[in-house]
Amino acid sequence: MSCSVGFVIPVLNEEEHVAGLLRGLRQQFPECELTVVDGGSDDRTVANALPLCTRLLIGEPGRAVQMNLGGQACAADYLLFLHADSMPSVSAEQLQNYLQLAPIWGFCRVRLNSPRRVFRVIEWFINLRSGFTAVGTGDQMLFMQRSEFERGGGFDAIPLMEDIACSKRLRRLAPPLVLTEPVVTSARRWEQRGILRTVLAMWALRLAYFVGVSPARLWYHYYGR
Repeated sequence: MSCSVGFVIPVLNEEEHVAGLLRGLRQQFPECELTVVDGGSDDRTVANALPLCTRLLIGEPGRAVQMNLGGQACAADYLLFLHADSMPSVSAEQLQNYLQLAPIWGFCRVRLNSPRRVFRVIEWFINLRSGFTAVGTGDQMLFMQRSEFERGGGFDAIPLMEDIACSKRLRRLAPPLVLTEPVVTSARRWEQRGILRTVLAMWALRLAYFVGVSPARLWYHYYGR
């Protein structure tokens, strides 16, 4: 018996990516639910997404808040949380084979969509770190049983690190199932902010969070607002 799957996609001003993502998901996973949660876009994100998704919700901005809203609306057995600039490479059949193992939660390996060799190194470190720590991030398509999402209350309503906090909670219940087929995600964050600057900023944020700095303070420091 197959498991139903539902993608939950938080968006904010993603008019360039959302339609292509939804078309790709519908082609790759014809039976899936596609729940898009907009956080107040002022471009054509909503207009582009509306005819292509199962449901479109409007909520307060904030990835955790948006993912919780989408997860609560989705009726599928498994919830898969995906960024608008990412695309899973696992097939529907492969995904069903994984889900027949009844994992409580998991995530994918990651591949960045730039051909530059430096991004192969970044990928390697991301995948090494997530495999060693059993902590997945939003770029890696976190997924979980809907029943566990409901039981655990979803994501903590914090402005940053909601994915890490969720992974740490879930790994206390069971080790993650890590899909070897990667999520292909955009390298734009590194390209726009600078590779070295972005890598150092990400590690600094993780270290600060580890030693107890509040996510609100980290958000202010990272985004400068």
